[in-house]
Amino acid sequence: MGKNKYRFPWRSGNQFQLLIDGRQFYPCMLDAINEAKSYVCLETYLIESGKITDRFIEALLNARSRGVIVYVFLDSYGSQGLKEKDREKLIQAEVQLEFYNPVNLFHFYLSLERNHRKLLLVDGCTGFVGGAGITDDFMPAKMPDNSWHEVMVRIEGAVLHDWLELFSHSWHKTSRSPTKLPVHNLNEPIEKSMGRLSIADGYLRQEINRSLIKRCRNAEQKIFISTPYFILSIKLRRALRKAARQGLDVRILVPGKISDHPWVSRASRGYYTRLLRAGVRIFEYQPRFLHAKVQLCDNWVSIGSSNLDRWNQRWNLDANQEIDDSKFSQEVRRLFELNFSQSEEIIFANWRIRPRRQRITEWFYCRFIHILEYLSRHQSTQKKSK
Repeated sequence: MGKNKYRFPWRSGNQFQLLIDGRQFYPCMLDAINEAKSYVCLETYLIESGKITDRFIEALLNARSRGVIVYVFLDSYGSQGLKEKDREKLIQAEVQLEFYNPVNLFHFYLSLERNHRKLLLVDGCTGFVGGAGITDDFMPAKMPDNSWHEVMVRIEGAVLHDWLELFSHSWHKTSRSPTKLPVHNLNEPIEKSMGRLSIADGYLRQEINRSLIKRCRNAEQKIFISTPYFILSIKLRRALRKAARQGLDVRILVPGKISDHPWVSRASRGYYTRLLRAGVRIFEYQPRFLHAKVQLCDNWVSIGSSNLDRWNQRWNLDANQEIDDSKFSQEVRRLFELNFSQSEEIIFANWRIRPRRQRITEWFYCRFIHILEYLSRHQSTQKKSK
């Protein structure tokens, strides 16, 4: 595939901590901002005004009052829920605020490209990466048991240099003012794990999907995938079917009846039949909305912002943290097992006799996804040729 197959290399000397749900990762992220001494870099897709956003804004403003440089990089579409008064607070505090790809209805096609990454970098020594935006959905003050189920990874070590480079590169493409971030000599953590930053950059670069397919093809025992939107590529579906036929433990975790886009869940079900027939086990998570984006193949784990759906493969900027560590993978496996126990497994014998009306609905939405995929592929081809 050539030298540029992956932008960043595998790096040793890292420590990773799995943080489950907003009640765990938001306090850790806020503590890191409150302890910042040099700079804070926040990049996210979804951000909405609310109680949790108020806490983040307060922490960022306090950091500015201590002389900390603060960069906030938001997607212009995903941040529409951020009220003007909150934007003004950041600007008045001299927070460096930029918005990726402002929506332009006269250039609708170009507006489809979105920055879907979620990361927080503090002083070059601590980072947080995953699928959570900054919104009360992940930690509601009322009815906390209804929070979106999500995971983040806390990062220390050498791979943070790559995350900082990725942030700086994205910032420079949007802002006229370059980042001024000092390079820190990192102390290697006691527990050392291998890690690599993998990215998706629309049709130009699909490292996340490519890496997962390769791991599925080389897996020896198990493949567990959690995704809120189950619209996988043909190559990945083939790899999963082949692995299941070879006797591997292949399981997919997707949302049940609770979803922020129910029509996508209906379309996803159009892919169940061939996977179930091949021996892939599919679980629909019941307690609340499953938003976690986690991939596990033996001792390899990938966690980040990628949904592995068609939108990611054509339009989104996404980023995942790959981790090759037996101890961390065991922790992720335990989380999967807990989630499976709270899910409804789709049994093939029952699936084959589901109501005709349900089959028609699934067929319709699945065909709709295929049409969108065809149109996006056609537009991407036209853009490439220009």
